[in-house]
Amino acid sequence: MAFGRKKTEPEEARTPADYYKLHTEAINDLINASPENSPKVSEEELRKYRSKQGIRLSDAAKALLLKGWFNGACCFFFFWGIGFYVNGTLDQMFILALAMGILNDLIVNNMLRFMSRTKHGNDVFMMYPEKKYVNLFLNILHFFLVLFLVFMVYNVINIILNAIMGTPDGVHFGVEPVFFGIITLGVDMLLIQMKRTIKQMLADAKASAQRTR
Repeated sequence: MAFGRKKTEPEEARTPADYYKLHTEAINDLINASPENSPKVSEEELRKYRSKQGIRLSDAAKALLLKGWFNGACCFFFFWGIGFYVNGTLDQMFILALAMGILNDLIVNNMLRFMSRTKHGNDVFMMYPEKKYVNLFLNILHFFLVLFLVFMVYNVINIILNAIMGTPDGVHFGVEPVFFGIITLGVDMLLIQMKRTIKQMLADAKASAQRTR
């Protein structure tokens, strides 16, 4: 009894029309694909392609880490970096707020949209989640407010440390990228949550007023 490979159709026996038929069928399947005619794939099967070895972070943790890292990077490049050329603190803060607003609108928010598993899954991490030109200017104004509040936090921390250590005008907690990124992230997310809460309260009040009519 002889063992051998299963006979397959030799390449010479195939005509160009056979390859054309296969290619056109595949293209038609892609064009006509939709949620209705696509085969159902279990969540367990999808998890095989999503999961990777190592540390696994949730989508929320990834979004927060991205935002915090960019805030710290802005501090490093636009606050520390321009300190040799721009001496005034207000001028440094102006440039930093401008850079943060532009980078968050053009880079961070687009990355959050790309990372989202659903269409609006990461909207909770953006002050202005819609892709509009006017939101660039709104994000710049937003980060002027964020930066003002961040430096107020730094002042309060230094006042407390001076009171504890008995130094009237010491700067014990200076600006550096890591803690700047964390504090800025906290202030940013606090303002975003306040906006969402106010928006929800107005929507609930409007719905309640319509029901009482």
